[in-house]
Amino acid sequence: MSINEKDQLKLLVAGDKKVIQDLYMHQFPKIRSFIINNNGTVSDAEDIFQKALMQLIARYRVKEFVVEGSFSGYFYVACRNLWRRELNKQKRIVTNDEIIERNKEAEDMTMVTLEQEKWELFQEKLAELSDNCKQLLQMFFDKVPYKEIVNKLGYNSDNVVRQRIFNCKSQLTKLIKKDSRFNQIKEL
Repeated sequence: MSINEKDQLKLLVAGDKKVIQDLYMHQFPKIRSFIINNNGTVSDAEDIFQKALMQLIARYRVKEFVVEGSFSGYFYVACRNLWRRELNKQKRIVTNDEIIERNKEAEDMTMVTLEQEKWELFQEKLAELSDNCKQLLQMFFDKVPYKEIVNKLGYNSDNVVRQRIFNCKSQLTKLIKKDSRFNQIKEL
């Protein structure tokens, strides 16, 4: 692709048709596949893709931000989070004779933006940890069994791995809580 990844967000906000076409051509198939594999339809994928585009544009217009890493990865995570939120919302809807008032679109956008900000803060602070902690936590988040972690990283026992993961999670929590954005997000 000839468009620099760092410029994609700005061009998207400016309404650049080439960027939008490129996103549809390269990103939509991945999003569609994820959503279909997670109890969704092609129509759901189209809706989520559109919502993610609108959310990114709206958020950027309110407060400019820079995407660290790849824009395609960032956009995929935004779509994935939107779809998971949609699935969770569907779980809470009970069908009966009563009328259920659904959240307004603006409230949904606010919650999605908030979740994305939480994710970004988490990712930023995770990157500040030692390489060993990052590797351990990634394996932990991927639900790799402790015995496998022991073998791969050469620890003495499961207990050592558990203790090390606990310490790394504690360091991560402290870093997140020290950041001024944590209190702003927490208050919302």
